[in-house]
Amino acid sequence: MNEIAATTAVRTTVEVDGDLASYLTVERDGPVVLLLHGTYWSRVWLPVLDGLAQAGLRPVAVDLRGLGFSGGELDLETATVPALAEWVGRFASALEISGPVAVAGHDIGGAIAQHLLVHDGLEVDRLALVNSVTYDSWPVPGVARFRDPNIVAATTAEEVLSARRRAVTMALAGAATQQRIDDYLEPWAEARVRRSWMNLAGAADSRYTMDLVPALRRSPVPKLLIWGEDDEFQKVEYAERFSSEIPHTTLVRIPDAGHIPTENAPDRIARALADFITR
Repeated sequence: MNEIAATTAVRTTVEVDGDLASYLTVERDGPVVLLLHGTYWSRVWLPVLDGLAQAGLRPVAVDLRGLGFSGGELDLETATVPALAEWVGRFASALEISGPVAVAGHDIGGAIAQHLLVHDGLEVDRLALVNSVTYDSWPVPGVARFRDPNIVAATTAEEVLSARRRAVTMALAGAATQQRIDDYLEPWAEARVRRSWMNLAGAADSRYTMDLVPALRRSPVPKLLIWGEDDEFQKVEYAERFSSEIPHTTLVRIPDAGHIPTENAPDRIARALADFITR
């Protein structure tokens, strides 16, 4: 992860369920903002960590179990949104995070964040979603195909890496440099991570977000949507629907940005998140 050298972020670990959970943070005092990834890993949050810290926050971007640089391995049961939300709760306990906390989720991490809010997995007082899955927007075809065990069994390491390279390149949009692409692909060089990712894909199910909609409509917790308008995976129309149907929601649109807008407009997104969390 060569680009970490240009930031004040550090990678460290804490034990959760007997494995080491890896996370990026800027070590400082301040209110915690818990940052959750989806089909990628904590790398999606790296560009905004310094900005959040400069605003007085303590950002914590965790790699979910078996993904990124965290230990362990996901199976189809532990890779579901409810199971991952429970794991995040145990991760927060391991870091002694207590009291109200802001949670932000990207991609499937947004489903985990919504689940934590609705099911009181944490005391969430601010919910931010960045190009998140919502309603029935997921799984997208490239992910849904791994719900077929025959496809999983027949998929080679080279095929996973090739598919992830294409997806990352598209997700980065105008920010797609060779170094960034290589940074994002690094964890998938490990077979355990590839297996965990395929199980995450295989467990993807829109019922986990659809079932949350009634409770989200009743929730008084402030919500912020940040959306790269050119996202080919999670269309901005879903963000527009969410912001119109779910009370206490604000939508910030990021033009000329794709599925990982933190890479396209890091300063603007860090400010939007910090302003939302600290106000």
